Amino acid sequence: MTRFAALLRPWCFPLAALALFEACARTAAVGSDSIAPPSAALLAFGKAALDGSLLQATTFTLVSAAVGLLVGGSLGVLLGIALGLSKRAARLSLLSVEMLRPVPSVALIPLAMLVFGFGFRMEFAVVAFASFWPMLVLTQAAVAQVEPRLLEVSHVLGLSAAQHCLKIVLPAIVPRLFVALRLGVAVALVVAVTVEIAANPNGMGYAMMIAQQSLDPALMLAWLGWIGVVGFVINAAALRLQRWVARRMGVQP
Repeated sequence: MTRFAALLRPWCFPLAALALFEACARTAAVGSDSIAPPSAALLAFGKAALDGSLLQATTFTLVSAAVGLLVGGSLGVLLGIALGLSKRAARLSLLSVEMLRPVPSVALIPLAMLVFGFGFRMEFAVVAFASFWPMLVLTQAAVAQVEPRLLEVSHVLGLSAAQHCLKIVLPAIVPRLFVALRLGVAVALVVAVTVEIAANPNGMGYAMMIAQQSLDPALMLAWLGWIGVVGFVINAAALRLQRWVARRMGVQP
């Protein structure tokens, strides 16, 4: 019973908030074009799941976010390791990084549309740009904080640059690297949905905008709730992956 209560406790506030929202929507906001009760949103969600639009839009958004994160995150990690290991390279690149990093990723949407047009390539390019910077900055900071004696051991053993990164640097930065990964995952999903709302006629963000323009608040809230659920599941999966990799590498998560 105690274990059941512990599992139920985190759900008390969300369920109470949903119940209050349901009551308000069915009393004070009856007939509203902007607010619908959660029960109506659940029915709209079921219809979207049955007609295939839910799967199609979700797949497009997740694939775009994943490819963008893979490309931008990989480049960010590689460059972050290089800059973290070389103080000279870090000094030379400081001005460029600090000038480009604050550029909002959504500001690149017009340029990406000119280069790639509408569709997958435009979205993943903007996502890659957005996810590159947190991965670069956090990886560089993690490498810079590696214990100097570990680096000295690498030099004493005469390890090559690849061996130095794989056997010394990467195991030392795994916990911080996964912090960067979890941030990159969140950024990738947020930017992907934002691009779809602003410009790209595909994905979950576009589906939510179509529901809003069609004055269908139930479907709009259904998409909004589903985007939140997808984000929660992705973050939980990234956390489990962090713990699994840390155990395999013998690092305390």
